[in-house]
Amino acid sequence: MRILVIGAGAVGGYFGGRLAAAGRDVTFLVRPARAAQLQRTGLQIFDPYGDVRVQPKLLLAEDLKANPKAFDLIVLSTKAYSLDAAIEDFAPAVGSETVILPLLNGMRHLDALDARFGEEHVVGGSTQIVADLDAEGRVHSMTQLHDLNFGERDKTVTARIKAIDETLRGAGFEANLKPDILTVLWQKWTLLAALGAITCLLRGAIGAVVAAPGGLETARAIIAECVAITTANGYPMEAEYHAVVTQRLTEAGSTLTASMYRDLQKGAPVEAGHILGDLLARGRGHGVEAPLVKAAFAQLSVYSAALKTASASRKS
Repeated sequence: MRILVIGAGAVGGYFGGRLAAAGRDVTFLVRPARAAQLQRTGLQIFDPYGDVRVQPKLLLAEDLKANPKAFDLIVLSTKAYSLDAAIEDFAPAVGSETVILPLLNGMRHLDALDARFGEEHVVGGSTQIVADLDAEGRVHSMTQLHDLNFGERDKTVTARIKAIDETLRGAGFEANLKPDILTVLWQKWTLLAALGAITCLLRGAIGAVVAAPGGLETARAIIAECVAITTANGYPMEAEYHAVVTQRLTEAGSTLTASMYRDLQKGAPVEAGHILGDLLARGRGHGVEAPLVKAAFAQLSVYSAALKTASASRKS
């Protein structure tokens, strides 16, 4: 199976790098600056399960556009704010039998991919990993979570999803075929939206939040708002998973933060619209309001607007 990984950031670099190290036929579609860096240093992964270094096969968007070629599986691992550009970049790699496996959070990206390529090309995917890139472009996996979940969105177990399952297994991470992948996506979205709203609105790790006056109550209220929205959309959270989410997001002394919060701290773009804005919109569609999540989204929207203004000023 010929695999094209879109981007070589923390998520794509980790899973794509693990697949390449396991001998799978993996190519990374990257920007010129990232290509130069990877050619110089290789793709390096630092991981509790053992470090990995591979010299990856690389492809630039302009080269793919000039010489289109179809891949069997496209693993889409970009940030949500780069989705539109990524779609244009990898479109020449989509053939009649290509399967697109997106690893973005939320649900909005599925609508965009269906509209461009047809829903028959798009399966569901979700990851559980806490990873980041350092200043030298190396991937650091910071916990023992390294799950990649995938499945057909209509709950069928097709020949193609079995082939993907066979390809992904035994590559140094947990590959899990999930027949009900949409429930997995909604559950993760609930967790990430709550974590993002808590840490970005209150500007601190979970442990710092729950130690502050009113912090624990605020965190619990944000969790309840997110759960109410997903429940209204037909994906109620199972009691066991609800308990896990609540425990993780209210744990005393926890250093857990959302990737959105870490991006905020670095002065980088954030996925506020995809994670919080879209969730709020789907809540309003069912008559569910979420004032604390709305406040977090408003704050991040102000931040994003200022970031865009500053970027435009630097270019002018």
